Amino acid sequence: MTDIIAVTGFVATDPKVTNPNPDLNITSFRMASVGRKFNPETERWEETQPNWYSVHCYRKLGDHAAQSIVKGDRVIVRGKLKIRDWDNGERNGTAVEIDAQSIGHDLMFGVSSFERTTHSPDPEEEESEVELQPA
Repeated sequence: MTDIIAVTGFVATDPKVTNPNPDLNITSFRMASVGRKFNPETERWEETQPNWYSVHCYRKLGDHAAQSIVKGDRVIVRGKLKIRDWDNGERNGTAVEIDAQSIGHDLMFGVSSFERTTHSPDPEEEESEVELQPA
């Protein structure tokens, strides 16, 4: 079963690009999601413990993420949730990962600008502009 989730939080590490093979770029970063709850005793809002995620972005999404986000940015990530236990002999734990399907800046905390990229199936082919017709 595949769980699709959407998480808001901040980018906790600088995105890192790896190339396991010439046809595949992967951009990865750590993300923290911190909630808030009201404490009736102090009558104040308090931050909860953060949830930590490793986010992996593949192909074009990875390329765009590497160019668009930096450590500290507030983002919204939507993707497939993967939870797995690990043990390396000395330590063990649980990894919580998101294979991102989409990422965007969280506009609740700032403004962003968007630049559409063009995609040509054949690199030799000239890029052409697409005219949008009104509905």
